[in-house]
Amino acid sequence: MPPLATVAAPRALSSPGRKRTGPRIRSGAAWPWAAGAVLFAVYAAVSVRDHQRILTTGFDLGIFEQGVRSYAHGHLPVSELKGPGFPLLGDHFSPILATLAPLYRLWPSPLVLLLAQAALLALAVVPLTSWARRTAGRTTALAVAFGYGVSWGIAQAVGFDFHEVCFAVPLLAFSLTALGEGRLPAAVGWALPLLLVKEDLGLTVAAIGVLVARRGRVRLGLTTCAIGVVGTLLEVLVIIPAFNPGGKFTYLDSLSSHQSSGPGLTEIVHTAASGLDVKSHTVVLLLAPTALLALRSTLLWAALPTLGWRFLSHNPAYWGTDYHYSAVLMPIVFAALIEAVATRPGGPRAARIQLAAGTAISDLLLPQFPLARLGEPATWQTDPRTAAAHRVLNHIPDGATVAASNSLVPQLTNRTTVCEFGVPDSIPRSEWIIVDTTTQNWPTTRAQQTQDIAAAQARGYQTVDDQDGYLLLHRP
Repeated sequence: MPPLATVAAPRALSSPGRKRTGPRIRSGAAWPWAAGAVLFAVYAAVSVRDHQRILTTGFDLGIFEQGVRSYAHGHLPVSELKGPGFPLLGDHFSPILATLAPLYRLWPSPLVLLLAQAALLALAVVPLTSWARRTAGRTTALAVAFGYGVSWGIAQAVGFDFHEVCFAVPLLAFSLTALGEGRLPAAVGWALPLLLVKEDLGLTVAAIGVLVARRGRVRLGLTTCAIGVVGTLLEVLVIIPAFNPGGKFTYLDSLSSHQSSGPGLTEIVHTAASGLDVKSHTVVLLLAPTALLALRSTLLWAALPTLGWRFLSHNPAYWGTDYHYSAVLMPIVFAALIEAVATRPGGPRAARIQLAAGTAISDLLLPQFPLARLGEPATWQTDPRTAAAHRVLNHIPDGATVAASNSLVPQLTNRTTVCEFGVPDSIPRSEWIIVDTTTQNWPTTRAQQTQDIAAAQARGYQTVDDQDGYLLLHRP
């Protein structure tokens, strides 16, 4: 297997001006959309049932809903969960969230965000499988549809609230498909909106620009690369600090330790060497569903910026496979797989064993990640405690100000002004308090939560309801 850095650009797929080779298979044009519909149903079922079972959280579904709710009412996004009147453009640069505002205006519910995320993640399978079928045959297309559809990075995003990166997933799928087929201007056109999704994705745009230049359109590629780098710098150093109350991009702190004034070379090397077991596990799981075939394609380079900032961060949460951070890597990996199969000597027939192995690995990984919840009986049942929580929540009137436990926040963000119970000043600025007293609720400890409840009662909050550990207090 040739090393990644020396793989030559495939002529048939990437030559500038070259039209796509091979006949279009019109008879199969509909099934990628059918695959997308099936995946949408799966992703939506997991997300909606999680929310109905009170498994979603204020950090992050509540934050994003408050931002979309702001856009829907005609002003810039703010989130009370981040702080009183906190401007979300001072946290991450994600103006693309405004596209959800019309839907949210019609149906003000967190389900709008969850269903939109399910649709966007499912949409990415359409260009990938269509390209796979045209260039590498039905077997490869089916392997890609299944592998991407159940991939752990997508499953983790579906199983953990809503995040803006769901917009990046189909954009990357369309961009890399165009890149693989030699439609280089289209690849750039699909990549540039990534600058509106999140500030770090400008570096991914730059990586795509490098690939465009390498495949023959040097001026277009270098221009795209420059736009990506400059866009990220402007967002991180100018736009976000301008909105941030502290006048800075907060997440730069994760690149330097608390004892250091900045990320020097020694510290960067030390950080890169930290947690190698976790980081190597992430890389192995990233490549395993492709049986390492993705390494044969330079399209995999588009994953390097995301892996770079994650592995150079001091925050261990970025290193592993939890949360939503790997969702943007999934379309990249499977696009690389398609190109590797299509350009391999012997074609798809020579890759059949590896495709089968990758599919088997995807199947083995499936039970370890959130999509497996669909097979659990508890997913389709509403336990008595969840029903009790909804009864207690119903006492809170629309338009009220509320301090709530993290797991209860998304049940209230569409109709109240809500903040996290336990953060500074959450009690003085709230008429109502609702707390799950049976568990430790981030960001506070059990002991601190007990003290905060006692402090609230000492300030005049009275018990309105208390069912199965869900305590509701009100200040007359």
